[in-house]
Amino acid sequence: GHKVIGNKNSSGTEILDELAEEEIATGHMIVYTSADSVLQICGNEETFDLEELYRCCEIAREITLKDEWKVGRVIARPYVGKKRGEFKRTSNRKDYALKPSGKTALDALKENGLSVIAVGKIHDIFDGEGITQTYHSDSSVHGMQQTADIMEHSEFEGLCFVNLVDFDMLYGHRNDVDGYANALTEFDVQLRELLPLLRPDDLLFITADHGCDPSTPSTDHSREHVPMLAYGAKVKPGVNIGTRSTYADLAATMAEYLGVKAEIAGESFLKEILK
Repeated sequence: GHKVIGNKNSSGTEILDELAEEEIATGHMIVYTSADSVLQICGNEETFDLEELYRCCEIAREITLKDEWKVGRVIARPYVGKKRGEFKRTSNRKDYALKPSGKTALDALKENGLSVIAVGKIHDIFDGEGITQTYHSDSSVHGMQQTADIMEHSEFEGLCFVNLVDFDMLYGHRNDVDGYANALTEFDVQLRELLPLLRPDDLLFITADHGCDPSTPSTDHSREHVPMLAYGAKVKPGVNIGTRSTYADLAATMAEYLGVKAEIAGESFLKEILK
């Protein structure tokens, strides 16, 4: 029911400056992509309507499930503003992901009666599979506040899986070095407040699914290797686990620590890091 405009590879903020005024005036629908396997649809919350944006994304998700495309995610990109230079994307983003192609470590935890608490974008990434409880975050700061609240008030046994999207979405892709630095400083302060909430048996891992260096000319994911930090009363200090061959090593480590057998790729490094 909408004419598509854009339909090209673009930065999310650049496409709004280029086409959002036209979308507001005509009711057309901005579609764009990036280097990832994604199809992104923009809609102004006041003129396009949030529910209409979600409806269009659900249709696009169904279409792109076909074997010849199998697009990884369809992303609803709502924004506010009336003219070029004032447009701002909102926290009402919604990701429509492919279901995992097989059983994940999250499924193994859930099937064994453990909690799998998703904070931020995690629920969308896994399309809800293997998750027992979900918290939507308005920002990375909010996500850390939710995590601290869960740790302080919930006696859960299992995994709390947290995604802090602002580093990537607001600063890395936008080449905003100062914004990235300020966000890291905020995270550092919140992390300091979070650490005393860890119980003696808790393990904390801090990592990422890719790098997104704000200081490079590219607005895409410009770093492949990322750090992986482990912390907890049981963790040996100063251990270097080397460069891993797959992210699944962390999933295998987590599953082993929680006493769950997960049929996944990856090798646990648990024995290397525990005292």
